[in-house]
Amino acid sequence: MSDIPVVDSHHHFWEIGKFDYPWMEEGSPLAVTFGPDDLRPLVKAAGVEHTVIVQAAQTLEETRWLLDFAENTDFVAGVVGWVDLKDPNLGDTLDDLQQSKYFKGVRHNWEGEEDPSWLYTSGALNGLKQIEERRLCYDFLARPRNLPYVLQIMDEVPRLRAVIDHIAKPSIKEGVMEPWLSDMRKIASINGMRCKVSGMVTEADLENWTADDLRPYVHHVLGMFGYDRLMFGSDWPVSTLAAPYEKVVATARDLLSSLRPHEKDAVFGGVAKDFYRLDV
Repeated sequence: MSDIPVVDSHHHFWEIGKFDYPWMEEGSPLAVTFGPDDLRPLVKAAGVEHTVIVQAAQTLEETRWLLDFAENTDFVAGVVGWVDLKDPNLGDTLDDLQQSKYFKGVRHNWEGEEDPSWLYTSGALNGLKQIEERRLCYDFLARPRNLPYVLQIMDEVPRLRAVIDHIAKPSIKEGVMEPWLSDMRKIASINGMRCKVSGMVTEADLENWTADDLRPYVHHVLGMFGYDRLMFGSDWPVSTLAAPYEKVVATARDLLSSLRPHEKDAVFGGVAKDFYRLDV
């Protein structure tokens, strides 16, 4: 029995009517409230012991709301929140948020910006430097079109503790590899860069996907990053568009079944624990 806890490094909570989620399509089955009481039985059934909540709305109010959940939810070990990366007073905001031991990092909905270079060219780079200084983590919510700018960003903030969410959302449904593969290979060469094995089922055919559709992509990120820089995440409840929680976890375990026990321990807990400095 491993002494490394199983960690889901990526899920969300949201409350419809409390915050705006412009990325959510009108009439979407996701447009209902999801909270800790919804997730608790699912993580227990899947053998997941701890989780990291990731922002879904772009407000400081949501970040503080998620931190309240972390303070009061037994299985939540950390929060990746949202801050205004272009705010000249961002340093003060980060210092305030770091009063909570659960505040681990930051994410912005980069994939939703019209300009694929936004994170590099908009002035947000100054915010990333503030995050780097505080040794906080940064989640890159990127699609393949954003990946070339990750390289430029990391040249500017080389000590940024960073992770690529959802293996950068390649077009799994269409079976497309390039230029995703070439760009991810370059990104994987950046010392310390991590990658989340998450968000894949919703990039596949929602109704008809199989583990074999995901397998080539997992094979590539495992080869590029190695087991010691990958971390499992469910992307629940977004993932419910394609599969229930337990199936997402079971599929990830199937896709990584060839790993040795200590390697599985890393992907399913150890890497997230070390990266986010989780107290678990």
